[in-house]
Amino acid sequence: MSNAIQNRYDFVLLFDVQDGNPNGDPDAGNLPRVDAETGRGLVTDVCLKRKVRNYVGLKHGEQPPYEIYVKEKAVLNKQHERAYIAIGAEDALKDDKKRKGGEKVGEAKNWMCGNFYDVRTFGAVMSTGVNCGQVRGPVQMTFARSVDPVVTLEHSITRMAVATEAEAEKQDGDNRTMGRKFTVPYGLYAAHGFISAPLAAQTGFSEDDLSLLWESLNNMFEHDRSAARGMMATRKLVVFKHESNMGNAPAHTLFDRVSPKLKDGIDAPRGFSDYDVTVDSADLPRGVSILEV
Repeated sequence: MSNAIQNRYDFVLLFDVQDGNPNGDPDAGNLPRVDAETGRGLVTDVCLKRKVRNYVGLKHGEQPPYEIYVKEKAVLNKQHERAYIAIGAEDALKDDKKRKGGEKVGEAKNWMCGNFYDVRTFGAVMSTGVNCGQVRGPVQMTFARSVDPVVTLEHSITRMAVATEAEAEKQDGDNRTMGRKFTVPYGLYAAHGFISAPLAAQTGFSEDDLSLLWESLNNMFEHDRSAARGMMATRKLVVFKHESNMGNAPAHTLFDRVSPKLKDGIDAPRGFSDYDVTVDSADLPRGVSILEV
């Protein structure tokens, strides 16, 4: 596809949480995710991509070419059907094969990439019934891991109301509901990302899409406030740009240049000011430059 990015990028995203739950685990009572061996907090890549999707959807009002494919209450096969209608191949939807689409799958896949920001960015498996193929996205992210171990706190909370009259009768009109809330007092998290130019050429991920990705990563927490995630913020986004589309250095050697460390004398961090973050820009590999966006 035309207008795709021509350079490979790798990036480090630093964000923090204060008195909140950055990513609860529904299989563990919504406790903050923690590495059981090291005590370091975790935030899944799926969680971070969700926030990017939400930001893009809010900014562009779910209008092409910035619609969001994976979103709340979406019926994915309905989106696939839209692709066949848009390319004038409604008859392919009547195909009796297990996965409908026939010879038009490639065209339908290209339409999905052009219409949905998250498809051309993160990729998607779109062969679920109405077949629009599979797309391997150029942008991939890791789990975020806290720089230091975090502590999970449990708080009792009270709601001064009940949901039903039956509950009120049981309490003789006291009408209180007790609950639990889990927080991390403070945690600074680091996630790593990779952007492939060859895969971008397959999906049409463009320079405009790239700029929107940087904007989303910097601002995604500003529109994600909730009772559980009040104080979360992106603190630093360090981008390594390669001159070549295949890359000029291994990603891990570049990531090692970003070093967030606790300041001397701080045992229990409670804010970003408790850390020093250094970015080693000396003697970069040839063809690699650092952007702080």
